Amino acid sequence: MKFDKKYITGKFPIIVAIALLMAVGIVICMVKTMIFDKQMWEDRRHVAFEKDSLIVPPTRGNILSDDGQLMASSLPDYKVYIDFMSGISSGVPKNSKDIVHTDLFTRQDSIIYFTKDSLFLGKGDAYAAIIDSICRGLEEICPTRTAKEYREHIAQGWNEHRRYFEICKGQVLNYIQYNELLRLPFFNESVKRKYYVGLSVEPRNNRKKPFGSLARRTLGEMFGAKDSARSGLELAYDSILRGTPGIQHRRKVRNKYIPIIDKQPVNGYDIVSTIDITMQDICESALREQLSVIDADMGVVVLMEVKTGDVKAMVNLARYDDGEFYEARNFALAALMEPGSTFKTASILVALDDGVITPDDHVSGNGGVYNMYGAMMKDHNWYRGGYGDMDVAHTLMYSSNIGVSRLIDAHYHKNPEKFVEGLKRVGIGADLHLPFVGSAVPVIRMPKADRSNWSATALAWMSIGYETQIPPISTCTFYNAIANNGTMVKPRFVKAIQRNGEIIDTIPVVVLKQQIARQEAVSQVQDMLRRVVSEGVGKPARSPYFTVAGKTGTAQLVGKNGSYKGGGHLVSFCGYFPYEAPQYTCMVTIRNYSAGASGGLQSGRVFKQIAESVYAKNITNDLSRAKDSLSQFVPEVKRGFISDARTVLSALNVPMKGDKYKGDELGWSETNGTSVMFSKQKVSSKTMPNLVGLGARDAIYLIERCGMKARVSGCGVVKSQSVAAGAKVSKGKVVNIELN
Repeated sequence: MKFDKKYITGKFPIIVAIALLMAVGIVICMVKTMIFDKQMWEDRRHVAFEKDSLIVPPTRGNILSDDGQLMASSLPDYKVYIDFMSGISSGVPKNSKDIVHTDLFTRQDSIIYFTKDSLFLGKGDAYAAIIDSICRGLEEICPTRTAKEYREHIAQGWNEHRRYFEICKGQVLNYIQYNELLRLPFFNESVKRKYYVGLSVEPRNNRKKPFGSLARRTLGEMFGAKDSARSGLELAYDSILRGTPGIQHRRKVRNKYIPIIDKQPVNGYDIVSTIDITMQDICESALREQLSVIDADMGVVVLMEVKTGDVKAMVNLARYDDGEFYEARNFALAALMEPGSTFKTASILVALDDGVITPDDHVSGNGGVYNMYGAMMKDHNWYRGGYGDMDVAHTLMYSSNIGVSRLIDAHYHKNPEKFVEGLKRVGIGADLHLPFVGSAVPVIRMPKADRSNWSATALAWMSIGYETQIPPISTCTFYNAIANNGTMVKPRFVKAIQRNGEIIDTIPVVVLKQQIARQEAVSQVQDMLRRVVSEGVGKPARSPYFTVAGKTGTAQLVGKNGSYKGGGHLVSFCGYFPYEAPQYTCMVTIRNYSAGASGGLQSGRVFKQIAESVYAKNITNDLSRAKDSLSQFVPEVKRGFISDARTVLSALNVPMKGDKYKGDELGWSETNGTSVMFSKQKVSSKTMPNLVGLGARDAIYLIERCGMKARVSGCGVVKSQSVAAGAKVSKGKVVNIELN
């Protein structure tokens, strides 16, 4: 066939022109996309990436005590789900060998059949044995359901084609339970074939406190599953503890999404607190006991180190409807209270610092009752005739309302602003700038120029601790400054930040006021506070082992009707010890609605108990001086493996008698004062051994040697065992042992 060249030649330019136009158009579109529309496509890519991205939570940092003990830590717990549609193929014929045929799990009428990756692999007796094994295992791990109930529970998920079915419904598995679950049939496939068996695990960070409720309000709380801080140190240092989340996206592989990490999470830092576990326990025990004895409803203790301001203990106990005491609110930081007579120390210090009084000045107690501008001022012993003439030191020693108020009123009545400014100068009204959310700032009223917020009696009552509101931590900080020779340091709750045991940063001691008053005035007040305890109303806080300085306080509380009548009392004692070289300042405050309130008798006794216990804790003796070189030290050896005991006794050069036994032989020991004698105990692998008296390691070894599993609770030596000694061994059975 011949073609007309003229016809071809005529069409060729048109085709070339069209091709060139298309090429130019493509180039223009490319340039437009790459340059002009670049930002738009970048934004779309980021949006698509963000929609497909998941947050990888970091592990929250730990809160440690001052000596490194764990006080709050994030431990993982787990919720486990099954996807009953995982590994399913719609193209499997009805006569497939992989179809499960059982009475309880059957889908004969379904177009969906399970392949080899399904949970319900197998048929007949073999399949029934697998399901029975799973259900029995679930019963042991989560005993809230029986094996039969677990079988029905799994059947429900199977029949409903559930894709996110919780195996242990309503329960959260701890790390040990989770690992036991992964040993069960089907679940153990998740380790080898993670993305194919339809197992979905939801790990969560659960905040655990090894010491229970100890220092609960100081440490703070978390918002449960939200993993966000709620209060206390958890909230104050949340940005440090929280860490930085990572990012992952999902990629679909064989009908299953695989998480791919794009950005690794950065775990939070640990914070080293100033809390001393032993001192915290001492303070809480002493306060709790006293609250119960006097039937009080609230109590606070703050224990502070003098030189550094480190808060070694802080207790906040309140009685609730069940009659028990709990830490539910941080009264030490957040509660504004009328301090009562502990405030008199600040009043006297201001007057001494201003030079308007001296310790030798005298004032009359007027027999216990004094008319102060129409209002009757009374001393605590007014019904017994009160006090007569006394010097400044005795006004503080006897806690005389009349004595202190008359001294202050005589020198500041016409210029109350100077007195209020003096209170702020000595630090009793200072804002401590604590990192805790909700911490209160002292409220000390400054008179206005027109005196519209002032009265003739305001100054007198303010000088003895009324018409002011001071949180306990501020009072403790003020007395700590007196103990520290006038230097006021900021209360410190965290002293270091660390990661993996390495110190990253230290929190320095912050000096709020280098000198709260003239050194002479501070020294005079120090001596007065010593005499309050040795000679005055603070005698219940006195210790025969060291010298204490401090001040009692009793304040009436406003009742529901707005008056002081029937409002109860706030009894306090704040002091430091030992007087000659102060180490600790302690504030004890108790709210008591019963009759017979006394700061010295009620709070002072708590202070004494705390001070003596803390002082004894810090005493160190050279025990080598008490050693008798002529005596032979023979320790008591508890029941356990003989070879381990022999190793320790050999290192101590303790004589031993008896044959050398193998390392896995159990035995008893006896001492005759000069040596240790061993006797072997026979242990059969077919019967349950007697574990009582053994340590945890030895007990677990014997249990596992018998083919059983151990679950341990408590610490110390074995107190009880769930399977009786001598019972026939059942392979795989879990034995619960309680230590004490």
